[in-house]
Amino acid sequence: MIVHIVMFRFKDENKGANIKETKKRLDSLVDSVPTLKSMEVGVNFTVADRAFDLSLYSTFDTKEDLDAYAIHPEHLKVVEFIKSVTAESKVVDYIL
Repeated sequence: MIVHIVMFRFKDENKGANIKETKKRLDSLVDSVPTLKSMEVGVNFTVADRAFDLSLYSTFDTKEDLDAYAIHPEHLKVVEFIKSVTAESKVVDYIL
């Protein structure tokens, strides 16, 4: 199994609304991207300089399934929105 984790730090402008909208859009991918096995989206409540605002934990059967997710049109729509409202992101992918 492949695990894909991404953490996002949002821009200050409309931060709360953008976090909520991002979570909604990411959650919708489970039903629209066939290679996406599971996804958990969490909104951070910790106040710390090193904290990110939102994270996602998703799983795929194979690396090829993750690659297909990366270019899926529905995923790309979400990515476009996320890039417009975030200041930074970090990613890690690994085999479980």
